[in-house]
Amino acid sequence: MRFARPSFPAVPLPDLVAFNRRVHARIDPWFERRWVRRGAYLGAGGFLFFAAVWVFFATGLPTSEKLMAYQPPLPSNVRGYDGNPVQTFARERRVELAYDEYPPLVLHAFLSAEDKTFFSHGGIDYPGLVGAVFDFTRKSLTSGERARGGSTITQQVAKALLQDSSYSIGRKIREAILAFRLESTLSKEQILELYLNQIFLGRNAYGVQAASRAYFDKDVGELTLPEAAYLAVLPKAPSNYDPVRATDRALTRRNYVLGEMEKNGYIAASQRAAAAAAGLGTIRYGSNAKFREMGGYFMEEVRRDLLKRFGEKAEDGPNSVYAGGLWVRTSMVPVMQDAAAEALREGLAKFDGGRGWRDLGLNVDPDGDWRGELDRAQVGTGFPDWRKAAVLSKSGGRAEIGFADGSTGTLHASSASLPKRGGGGSAFSNLRPGMVIIVKQLGTDTYALRSIPEISGGFVAEEVRTGRVLAMQGGFDAIGASYNRATQALRQPGSAFKPVVYETALENGMTPASIIVDSPFCVWQGAGLGNKCFVNFDRRYSGPKTMRWGVEQSRNLMTVRAASQAGMSKVIDTAKKLGVGDYPNYLSIALGAGDTTVLKLTNAYAVLANQGRAVKPTIIDFVQDRTGKVIYRSDNRCAIMDNCNAPDWDGKAMPRPPLRQRQVLDPMAAFQMVHILTGVVERGTATILRDLNRPLFGKTGTTSGPTNVWFVGGTPDVVAGVYMGYDQPRSMGGYAQGGRIAAPIFKQFAQVAFKDVPPVPFVAPAGIRWARVDRASGRRVFGTFPLREDPKSPVIWEAFQPQTEPRRAFRRTNLGGDDAADREDALERRERARARIVRRPRPAAPGPSAPTVQPAPAPAPLPSSPPTG
Repeated sequence: MRFARPSFPAVPLPDLVAFNRRVHARIDPWFERRWVRRGAYLGAGGFLFFAAVWVFFATGLPTSEKLMAYQPPLPSNVRGYDGNPVQTFARERRVELAYDEYPPLVLHAFLSAEDKTFFSHGGIDYPGLVGAVFDFTRKSLTSGERARGGSTITQQVAKALLQDSSYSIGRKIREAILAFRLESTLSKEQILELYLNQIFLGRNAYGVQAASRAYFDKDVGELTLPEAAYLAVLPKAPSNYDPVRATDRALTRRNYVLGEMEKNGYIAASQRAAAAAAGLGTIRYGSNAKFREMGGYFMEEVRRDLLKRFGEKAEDGPNSVYAGGLWVRTSMVPVMQDAAAEALREGLAKFDGGRGWRDLGLNVDPDGDWRGELDRAQVGTGFPDWRKAAVLSKSGGRAEIGFADGSTGTLHASSASLPKRGGGGSAFSNLRPGMVIIVKQLGTDTYALRSIPEISGGFVAEEVRTGRVLAMQGGFDAIGASYNRATQALRQPGSAFKPVVYETALENGMTPASIIVDSPFCVWQGAGLGNKCFVNFDRRYSGPKTMRWGVEQSRNLMTVRAASQAGMSKVIDTAKKLGVGDYPNYLSIALGAGDTTVLKLTNAYAVLANQGRAVKPTIIDFVQDRTGKVIYRSDNRCAIMDNCNAPDWDGKAMPRPPLRQRQVLDPMAAFQMVHILTGVVERGTATILRDLNRPLFGKTGTTSGPTNVWFVGGTPDVVAGVYMGYDQPRSMGGYAQGGRIAAPIFKQFAQVAFKDVPPVPFVAPAGIRWARVDRASGRRVFGTFPLREDPKSPVIWEAFQPQTEPRRAFRRTNLGGDDAADREDALERRERARARIVRRPRPAAPGPSAPTVQPAPAPAPLPSSPPTG
């Protein structure tokens, strides 16, 4: 069957298209429309671009955990033995305070100056950001100048954390991302605390507390309204508002901040007006006593020790010297340090003063920035009243000189009449414009020419019982000359080494009364070298004398004989035990031919004064981190005991600190050596110290040439050593001797360092036997007593080890009991009985300067004291 095809009416094509559109419009959803799809593509692309930018710029930014644990870099603070600040090691001088420690006045001033909407925005000030972008675009297209900032306090903290000051859009994006992260991690108070502790405010001050000290010498709690407002203007550009160079601009900006504080309701109009009428009131840069550095060579040695232990930068560890905020307790006694520095400088200047004026060889441009060049010149002037200056002009008999602070003065020819060293004419005739010189102020604007000594030296003072270094001076001035001659200069000690020889002899059978011949002494050194003959300093001989006399008069021939008799290998072993040095087995070492430092030799004398117990020289007592935890201690007794910090009593006996010292020398021999060395001060080569009127021991030293002069000695509590010599050894002149040059330096130090210290006697160890002997022959004396007032008394008390004191020959006649010998025996027994009783102190000699010395109970330690048996 065939079906017929249906027929449809014909429809025009345009009508069909319109029909289809109407049908699809009823069926298609809105999200399939073309403009919606294009919008979606555009949004997705923007999101991906924003995410890519975020990921790109957020890479490497601190995480939330790091932000919570962030601590700003803090300087290391150094204190002296009494806990008072003496030095700061800082590249960013900062004092960290908590938010609650900042007074509202300071908070309101900084908020008004920097970010008045800080507590309401989320990290970005959008109106300010739009204005900053517009200003950046306009200036980029026109003048190319730097656009105004639109950063909030949060963004400024982020910038400080990034440590990036580049002028770029990338840096601003990273700053904004980190600002959002800060706001989501920290509270507003924590962010503001970071800001007030972090910002740079000029004068090497980071943070408001450091700036308060640098500009006003006050803590933040003591700031007045105009002072707080001035500090608040500094974050923008401290140099633009310098109180000296830009006073008017600083006042204008400060008054603007005061007006903003009034607008924000923090102060009243009357307060603003009164504060605006006040001056800046800042102090001169560098005049803040709490930032003044002291210690010189001592502090440089401390710095080197800390760098070796903890590193320099924050990358080296959390306790780095310049970022870790360490608290360092040193052993430096400021009074002794100043006395040591002054005494050594005086000695160097006095020795060098008669040799003419020495040109420093430094010059500045008198027509250029001579102030800055002069300020940067590495010249240490040493004395407080010496200053470095530049010759600006010269005419006739006067020269105009200028100083780093811009002030000027006059140098007359009569004040510069010294001859020029190494050249002809007077010093004034050799002055030229631009030369850097050293002057001393005489009047208001007149000065006298001075010269930095060419000779140098080192000085160390050490505590006997602990080894703590109390003072250290390594040259004339540490500025421009950090080479520390107290610890680094290896010099020959000369006769100052002789106590090491005689200590060895005392440990090997000799006594202070032993007879040693002062006569020519030669040794055969082999076929190639022949005989080596030693001589005394004066090239004379005195024949047989006691050991004591040989030490007091520093006789070379007696020393080499004692070394030869005791054994040179034993002498070298004693020197090694004392830490003086490790020397070859040559007899010339006995006369101080081996190199050592003044610190090592001073420590050896401290061991002798400590009755042979070893001590180690230290300059740092302990170090704490920024939280107060002790991270290093030179005294490790607590670590050995392991229970110093027990939380409660465990029922056991109180822990006793173990002995930190080991016995390296025989205590009786060490005391004998010290007792002999007291004679050097009383009768020998250091009699210049006798009028200090206190128990002292010591030894002078002069090396061949002479190239070095020494003195080492001190009291039972403090031992000090000093040497002088040229850095490139050469003769100091035939008259140079330790007793004439080095001992007076120690004396000047002792007059200041021991001024208020009562005299303390040397106490003998158990077992020492005292006997009266003839000082010249060493024989035992009966029936007479030493004269306390006469240091050259022919009879003295001498210290002996048991069974070594001189004995009286036993006579078989006159045994009736009434002869002279029996009377002497009875007298000596009474003396011994009387020595066991503490006697009343003998009255001091009349006069205001004569100290009252309490004699110690038996066994009496002084040479003129009675024996103990």
